[in-house]
Amino acid sequence: MKRLYKHLIVAAVLVAGFAAAFGSYLLLSPDNRGSAGLDVQPAVEALPVRESSHRLSQPKKSELTIVEFLDFECEGCGAMYPIVEKLREEYGHRVTFVARYFPMPGHRNGELAARTAEAAARQGKFEEMYTKLFTTQKEWGESQEWKEDVFRGYARQLGLDMGRFDADLADPEVAGRVQDDQSDGLGLGVQGTPTFVVDGTRIQTPGSYQAFKALIDDRLSG
Repeated sequence: MKRLYKHLIVAAVLVAGFAAAFGSYLLLSPDNRGSAGLDVQPAVEALPVRESSHRLSQPKKSELTIVEFLDFECEGCGAMYPIVEKLREEYGHRVTFVARYFPMPGHRNGELAARTAEAAARQGKFEEMYTKLFTTQKEWGESQEWKEDVFRGYARQLGLDMGRFDADLADPEVAGRVQDDQSDGLGLGVQGTPTFVVDGTRIQTPGSYQAFKALIDDRLSG
């Protein structure tokens, strides 16, 4: 298992730079320029983190906060996922890692995946669904078919109450929760995914695990 995990990290490092750039291109392509492709307005007071934001780590004494605006269907986000997981394993006792939704208009199932994660969060299973969606991304991503049945299957695997899950998935408040994250992202200048905000400042996505680790070490030693 450890050998497989190492291979995933190496593969992610090799493709993260290209994939992250590709993910950003989706929103800036001719069909989706700027925020016009999103039916969301920037927040009047955009905040990197809100009380309701999903924290993947909660150290007793947080020295740094790293927020990722992500799209579960974005290949760049998928490439960064094992890197973020490795960093979270190493720095989770000192750094607060936060995941926020920013589904891209060019992805058929990106917004549905975000609502799936939020519906799971209502049953205390956000992190489990977050992990499931990224580790299975190649099975459903970049499809023009509606994948609700696939996502419901994941919910069953996680042991969720399916009646409640289906109701939450269709709840306008869940969709609104996703849009709230998008609104903050637009207000912070997010134009594509993955986009990272470190202690309130949007940064260029590091192209490798080593580069991201160096950035964190520099901030923690400052």
